[in-house]
Amino acid sequence: MTKRKPRWIWAAMACCVAVVSAGTMLPLPVPTTLLDFFQPGSQPTGGVVYESFISSNNCKTCHEFDDETDLWIYSSWQGSMMAQAARDPLFFASLAIANQDASFAGDLCLRCHTPGGWISGRSEPTDGSALISVDRDGVSCSVCHRLVDPVFTPGKSPPIDEGILADIDPLPASPGGGNFVLDPNDLRRGPYDDAFLPGHSWVDSPFLRDARICGTCHDVSNPVFLRQADDTYVLTPLDEAHPTADKYDMFPLERTFSEWLHSDFAAQGVDMGGRFGGNITVVRTCQDCHMPKTTGKGCNQPDAPIRDDLGMHELAGGNAWAQDMVLNLYPDDNLNPDHMQAGKAAAISMLQRASTLEATQTGAHLDVRVVNETGHKLPSGYPEGRRMWINVQQFDGDGAMIEERGHYNVLTADLTTNDTRVYEIRLGLDADVAAATGVPEGEGLHFALNNVVMFDNRIPPRGFTNDAFEAIQSAPIGAAYADGQHWSDTAYALAPDATSVAVNLYYQSASKEFITFLRDENITNDAGDVLYEQWELTGKSPPVLMASETVTLGPFATGDADGDGDVDLDDFSDYSRCAGGPNEPFVDPDCVHFDFDADADVDGQDFGAFQTRFGE
Repeated sequence: MTKRKPRWIWAAMACCVAVVSAGTMLPLPVPTTLLDFFQPGSQPTGGVVYESFISSNNCKTCHEFDDETDLWIYSSWQGSMMAQAARDPLFFASLAIANQDASFAGDLCLRCHTPGGWISGRSEPTDGSALISVDRDGVSCSVCHRLVDPVFTPGKSPPIDEGILADIDPLPASPGGGNFVLDPNDLRRGPYDDAFLPGHSWVDSPFLRDARICGTCHDVSNPVFLRQADDTYVLTPLDEAHPTADKYDMFPLERTFSEWLHSDFAAQGVDMGGRFGGNITVVRTCQDCHMPKTTGKGCNQPDAPIRDDLGMHELAGGNAWAQDMVLNLYPDDNLNPDHMQAGKAAAISMLQRASTLEATQTGAHLDVRVVNETGHKLPSGYPEGRRMWINVQQFDGDGAMIEERGHYNVLTADLTTNDTRVYEIRLGLDADVAAATGVPEGEGLHFALNNVVMFDNRIPPRGFTNDAFEAIQSAPIGAAYADGQHWSDTAYALAPDATSVAVNLYYQSASKEFITFLRDENITNDAGDVLYEQWELTGKSPPVLMASETVTLGPFATGDADGDGDVDLDDFSDYSRCAGGPNEPFVDPDCVHFDFDADADVDGQDFGAFQTRFGE
């Protein structure tokens, strides 16, 4: 079995077993080694020599722009977070904390953020300080187009791949954790068998159209932990690869690919009516949304064929903020500001298509429904600091705002969270790991040490079932969704004087709490300070407005039947007059002031709400 050689910095603890219990103390960083983070697939060491990865600047010569079709390939990729994965200061600040908490933990991160640098052996030290300029290409053209399908299929896979896979032991069993296989030589792969006059060697590979290629880095687990029969997680023995190498036996950090895999999109496809663009309406794979098919040329050669199934390379997700920080920090990296702004615009557009927002009045309440239109949880991906929330603003007849839920202060970046719905996942430590490391038990932002999902109310996708999502370690925690439910409902009480309501759905890449944590906890380098400075300079991870609805309110129950601005004994007399039994509709239209549940009667169900308003 080809494995990376462990780097022994904790020789005295070489035989230590890190299955911990209360009272067993390990120093921070936990003395893990590279072997603890081992993932199957291609390795930087072990006998296979990998040809250097070229700069993406070489690719733009032919894949930059075509006047006839107005198609951008290289430039749209450059504005994406794939291209900026190894420049994003949030990544490097998080990387520093991961390494502080567990030695060599950064290896797990670098293998997906800069695969070329990782496979070339420049991921040591695991804080990224040995990376060179070409590694900052992140998930570059030459990385994706040198990926080999770990499952060889005769008649479909390029014949050369059989020999490449024969040299890899162990092969990845399933996508995830950055367990990729790369062609040692610079033989590019693409989805066509008739590529026209390429300026490089090439071979066609169906893997480029397969969602599994995306799952390589979008199902992330912590191999330092082993899943137990009771769905708890304990630390594995030190300096050993994970005993099963099964991602579902590790602690889940991201499950975007698995969420898609157990959705209707993967099962049979969903006709989204062109919601995510491109030439097809039935969405099945990750690429159908994030690389929708368009009409154009793959290169700018005059006689290159025009295709109707050419994948756009915007690769948009939800991050419309990091591009500004990257431009500030890397002025000499040949980054085109227009391309970066286009990447931001693509991310905003993706966020605005990710949900449907519905707001309707039901008596004295406003019912807000957020429908998940994506193929995974909403939001999905990296858990820490990422969130989505509902903002509700109520206005009186003069247009003055009289109440707000989910207020966000743009000057301080503080969000009021206790009066609205915030969609997020929160991780933490159990008592055993807390006792072993000295990190407090409960919710926290120590990514490499967390071994408990404390809360997860993110909205599941179409086709969700509780059993399937339990199996992939992505079940709702602290929230309930019925099988098949891909929406979330929230009711807001209407203020008595409200005549209209504005509802807004926001998304934010990183919370103030997370940014501050990354600054204050960093004791090894200045990555946290760099991030914090850029956070302040670029709008403090400004929230993106995903959707908004305005509702003009009709008459509703306030308890103030006489309209004198308070709910008192005079109103109680009117309530007594209107009160009847269940399903006894009231006749007097003024009785609507007491029909709080909007079921056309005034009964015991309404009395509790009236009591709440009494004295206001």
